[in-house]
Amino acid sequence: MEKVAIVGVGHSKFGRRTDLNLNELAFESIKEALIDAGITSKDIEHVTVGTMGGLSEESLPAVVINEYAGFNSKGLLRVEAACATGSAAIREAYANIASGLCDVAIAIGVEKMTQVEGSTAIEMLGRAGSYLWEFENYGLTFPAYYAMYAIAHMKKFKTTEEQLGLVSVKAHKYGAMNNLAEFQKEINLDKVLNSPVVSWPLRLYNSCPVSDGSASVVLASEKAAKKLTDIPIWIKGIGAASDTANLSKRQNFTEIKSTSKAAEMAYKMAKISPKDIDVANVHDCFSISEIMAYEDLGFCKKGEGGKLIENEDTYIDGRIPVNLDGGLKAKGHPIGATGTSMIVEITKQLRNEGNKRQARIKNGLGLVHNLGGTGHTCYVTVLSQ
Repeated sequence: MEKVAIVGVGHSKFGRRTDLNLNELAFESIKEALIDAGITSKDIEHVTVGTMGGLSEESLPAVVINEYAGFNSKGLLRVEAACATGSAAIREAYANIASGLCDVAIAIGVEKMTQVEGSTAIEMLGRAGSYLWEFENYGLTFPAYYAMYAIAHMKKFKTTEEQLGLVSVKAHKYGAMNNLAEFQKEINLDKVLNSPVVSWPLRLYNSCPVSDGSASVVLASEKAAKKLTDIPIWIKGIGAASDTANLSKRQNFTEIKSTSKAAEMAYKMAKISPKDIDVANVHDCFSISEIMAYEDLGFCKKGEGGKLIENEDTYIDGRIPVNLDGGLKAKGHPIGATGTSMIVEITKQLRNEGNKRQARIKNGLGLVHNLGGTGHTCYVTVLSQ
């Protein structure tokens, strides 16, 4: 199996992007990734577009993005895995190179979510679980899904609303340092705890926004990578797992089984353990998701996620820095672009390009954790210098 490296990354500004259509928004990151890799569209052999779709003007977004970016005649595939769509695009591009089908591929993650009303976007996302059972019969949407996890975690492990709030405080601290983030303003714990309840115990400031944005990643075989860059970032391990669509079939609401399984696969492939990771990006669509990710990824024991954030162990100078780009909470969460955005951030961290958000890199290892739905799908990717 071919070794696969990341040789170029690009990232658009996240937020409400009424200035661009979907094609233009995608190209904002595509152009940057191609320049970063030192190549042109002619050098790309395979294109993977990650987008949930259904929220913007194009019903077949991959085709029009492919044409707009000048990738005509290249192999093309669109993928979708709910909020993990970007990571699914990375894995598909990776597999094409690792199998020897091509030498250079690009994974594009993009979503334009603000063309529809916020309530419509929430309804569309709410259908990402078990529609007939959960949405049609009970009206559940994602704030309520994750609120159930939060309540179960609080009951079993005594996790507090204050600890949930501290996740958001950290997110905004680093979002304020990221000029591509949707929210670039620090907040304090009182601001979180006094914000409106969305679905108790989750409040407005415990919740990620509905966003527009794109992020693109150029991947290459070992032979091609060595010609293109002096600083390849290698995909050392990659794991993918799933869980039941219907939450009533889950064994418990205090862990995400697909995270644990995907992490196990990625660690085994990379031949490392959680303690070896220098910096991580985890899926924090709601504050409880980040706390549970700490535990499910093995950064701490079960039930100790709240203490990890309370002790600032996931800050830039902590034991395991997490979401130094602001995470989904402050950077934004354009569904299809989230996974690729996470890969861009960890790639830059391992290239020591984090500037004032740069973590200390001792082992040369970073991790990306990307959930689809409430763990319906999960991708964990380990990157190395």
